[in-house]
Amino acid sequence: MNHSKPLTFIIVGSGWRSLFYARIAKKYPEVFELKYMLCRTQEKADRMAAEHNIPTTTSIEACEEASPDFVVIAASKNSLCQETMKWARKGFAVLCETPAACTLEELKELWDLTKHGAKIQIAEQYHRYPSMAAGLEAVKSGKLHEPYAVRLSMAHDYHGVSLIRRMLQPQAPQNLRLEWLSGEQYAFPVTETDSRYGDITDGRVKESSRSVITMRFAGGKMAFYDFDGILYHSYIRSRHVNVQGRDGEWNDTLLRYVDDDYQPKRQQLTPFLNPRYSCLETADLKAQSRQWQPFFPMSEEEDEYAIATMMLDMGEYVETGKEVYPMAEALEDAYVFLLMQEAVRSPGTRIIAQEMPWHC
Repeated sequence: MNHSKPLTFIIVGSGWRSLFYARIAKKYPEVFELKYMLCRTQEKADRMAAEHNIPTTTSIEACEEASPDFVVIAASKNSLCQETMKWARKGFAVLCETPAACTLEELKELWDLTKHGAKIQIAEQYHRYPSMAAGLEAVKSGKLHEPYAVRLSMAHDYHGVSLIRRMLQPQAPQNLRLEWLSGEQYAFPVTETDSRYGDITDGRVKESSRSVITMRFAGGKMAFYDFDGILYHSYIRSRHVNVQGRDGEWNDTLLRYVDDDYQPKRQQLTPFLNPRYSCLETADLKAQSRQWQPFFPMSEEEDEYAIATMMLDMGEYVETGKEVYPMAEALEDAYVFLLMQEAVRSPGTRIIAQEMPWHC
């Protein structure tokens, strides 16, 4: 995709997640231009500007006058939806951090707003990680035949739901409907070794919460979700994925299947870099892809690349309406997460999914 000038955007919010977007603008100045980061207080605005060398403001009017191509909402989770709807009602195209909303009422309100012309997209990026895209492309190619079971210890909550749907029904994930789920939550001790802010080497131990949830989808397809938040930041816990179909399975970075002559084959997967986003490929990303080891680092480099591809696609969304991540999928991700929360509050209870307005 070619743009004669950089896509302009503002960031609403100044937390940890907002800095990903700021770094992306610095990394790709020919593609993106950050007009402002909107902060709540002047003290925070001054600090963010000084520490990260980015334009900041506390003025909503200044942000509006900048006429950005789109607005990134990276506020706190509980205020994401309201901020998204506020900026969408002003007439701006919005790319909102996940989840789309935290209540069923807000999810329905978002759907109604988009049906009346609001331009809103949700930044669900995990399927865009090159390491994830490799397996998803293999499943989409039909090497497993029709996938029917997923075991996922990879991504939390709505992110996990998004991956599961795309693994089970790669051609039309938005049409795969949950029938029911049940689950339970456990707590186990684990020594901390890593964090968002660097290594931990003092031997501290935490009680880490682990959710184990069984999901049944239309047509009998099944998913077994097993996730502990420490998986994102630990040198002694690993992430895993297993997708099975009649003719094979995708297991972490290895694909096993039978060919047209029913001979067993093994293929080591390597990260998939979509040529559509070649302008976003950094030297570090290319090196990481070439030297990929058989495990999932889910690195910051991959994360920023995945988000940047969504930001790039926002340009086309603004021009043509082609969705970056279908709103029906984003709302379903958040809805199923609400059901997951209900399931762990009522261990062993089968939670039945209900028909939603975005089901079509």
